[in-house]
Amino acid sequence: MQSIHQFKVTDIKGGEIDFKAFEGKKIIVVNVASECGFTPQYKQLQELYQTFSDKLVIVGFPANNFGGQEPGSDDEIQHFCQTRFGVGFPMAAKIDVNEHPVYHWLTNASENGVLDSELSWNFQKYLLDEAGQLVKMIPSSVDPLDDSVLDWLGA
Repeated sequence: MQSIHQFKVTDIKGGEIDFKAFEGKKIIVVNVASECGFTPQYKQLQELYQTFSDKLVIVGFPANNFGGQEPGSDDEIQHFCQTRFGVGFPMAAKIDVNEHPVYHWLTNASENGVLDSELSWNFQKYLLDEAGQLVKMIPSSVDPLDDSVLDWLGA
């Protein structure tokens, strides 16, 4: 079983996000969309990121897979996230979650060694420990500041 630290992805600005750089920190991977009913979760994700920056990294993956709710370009998404929610956590370039290697790993127990899950909507959250191992999946309907997430962070 390998960890998420094996992956490198293109960031929203055309650079690189190397998950190996996050060794020793907990990670939340979340698929995001600008026109979703759950879009206000950006605010809570940013609050988590700021509050727990010493031990947590959040990586957002914009995707247009559910309801066509992320139609924008990378530049438009970045502008929206920064101006509306002050997002400062790493954002990947827009992806297709059904085709992306990180999401293939996250959703298949044969890859992640923990659980099979179906990505069913925007703002589904995957929680990973300091070693890059998947711990659990949190559904879209659960707010990022929910007790289950805060307990996992040791808050």
